[in-house]
Amino acid sequence: MSSPSTTPAASPAFPVISEKVSGRTWLAVAAGMLGAFMAVLDIQITNSSLKDILGSLSATQEEGSWISTAYLVAEIIVIPLTALLARVFGLRTYMIGTTAFFLLFSTLCGTAWNLESMIVFRMLQGFTGGALIPMAFTLVMLKLPPSKRAVGMAIFGLTATLAPAMGPTLGGYLSELYGWPSIFYINWVPGVLLIVGMIYGLDKEPMKLEMFWKADWLGIFFMALGLGCLTIFLEEGNSKDWFDSGFIITFAALALVGILGWVVTSATRAEPFVNLALYGQRNFLVATVLSAVTGMGLYGSAFLLPLFLGQIAGYSPMQIGEVIMWVGLPQLFIMPFVAKLSSKVDNRILCSFGLLLFGGSCMMNAYMDASTGYDQLLWSQVVRALGQPFVMLTLSNFAMKGIAPKDMPSASSLFNMTRNLGGSIGIALLATALSTREHFHSQRLGEAINAYSSATQLRIDQLTSSFMAKGYDAVTAGNQALQAIDGIVRREAYVMAYNDGFFLIGAILLACIVPLWLADKLKAPGGGGGGH
Repeated sequence: MSSPSTTPAASPAFPVISEKVSGRTWLAVAAGMLGAFMAVLDIQITNSSLKDILGSLSATQEEGSWISTAYLVAEIIVIPLTALLARVFGLRTYMIGTTAFFLLFSTLCGTAWNLESMIVFRMLQGFTGGALIPMAFTLVMLKLPPSKRAVGMAIFGLTATLAPAMGPTLGGYLSELYGWPSIFYINWVPGVLLIVGMIYGLDKEPMKLEMFWKADWLGIFFMALGLGCLTIFLEEGNSKDWFDSGFIITFAALALVGILGWVVTSATRAEPFVNLALYGQRNFLVATVLSAVTGMGLYGSAFLLPLFLGQIAGYSPMQIGEVIMWVGLPQLFIMPFVAKLSSKVDNRILCSFGLLLFGGSCMMNAYMDASTGYDQLLWSQVVRALGQPFVMLTLSNFAMKGIAPKDMPSASSLFNMTRNLGGSIGIALLATALSTREHFHSQRLGEAINAYSSATQLRIDQLTSSFMAKGYDAVTAGNQALQAIDGIVRREAYVMAYNDGFFLIGAILLACIVPLWLADKLKAPGGGGGGH
């Protein structure tokens, strides 16, 4: 019996492909992967350079959060739309067009003259770049035969896991060496290669503009409202004290209205712009839920570790990059091995092993202290790098099992949207946990340090003597000693809060091993004949 993904029931817009894959097709797939890598990289590339950007644009830290939020909002809105836009314009035209606009808006980000212009250009950059993520996934599913998809999925998995780790690294290096605008101008290198790859690798397809005018615009409106407001709610909630803020309550309500409206219109339309009914398939549901959790782990760990190294260890962006790169480098070598293994071993076993390593690496980071640095973090980073490919590749295989060719663009959009949404939820959850746990630990440590205890008094006397030896008078030295004690308490409270954050990610990832086994037994097509 043939695989569902090779049946002749394919939509005419996406014809069935033969088992032979030409060099042109591989080039197109590789170019698509470059686009996905570039788009995911740009989500976090501004983080390590944010201080320089804000200084140049005369903006505060709170205002600067909108630089990332604007990109994420636009990206999360366009991802579900890519299935429709690819059908309307054709894969080739849409990929070339959206990449060209992405490069234009990247350049404008580098020339932004104030915060408002930067936010607008980042939003437009997200809207054009966000499409590149699901389109790379779609190219694998539509242009490669089942026997070659494991390789394509392996490369796509690398873009999904390498880019979040490399974003702060690359951003830090470029900012330090060439100034912050270079983090946007660097997109021209992969962008031009992508356009050339698409021009050469994909055939022209006729445009179907009539589908654009007949699209489910009410559903699209509800989707944009729901996902956009949900992203703003998640990204800005912690800084505005969540439901103590009228702004956040408003966006939470709008998100609820939008998502419910999207679900209702999708259920009542004969041809919705994206097929939400795919969530009714058990394998797809399990894969997308676990993809969201993996997104929490990917973006959450990439959020916590640079913060810890910058705040506690005092590392520069370049030094932080040297630590984080160890999440990326081993994946380049392990991913081909995982792709080969996925066609011979039940993917539930491989994914469980990956979650065990990924969750375990976070648990390794849950016991840091103020002296933790490069040497102490190296092995946890390597373990994380070994685990992530097992998770990302197998979840992609589970998501696409039994999906009809006409639904592959929808499945790709929903799968990638859910992972990115999981990342936003993870960062929001961790930012809140970091804040609340720091307050909790500060209070507990403050209670433990009794001014009348001999140990505390001895430490204050030692610090006071130290400051007096530097020329301070007795009163000033005493105040400096108390401030130093307070600083140590705050530092230790933050270290404990970061540990709690990593413990939370690790516990959630390890807990996901149980629901994973609700999915069907699966081997990727290729070497081991699975997938049926």
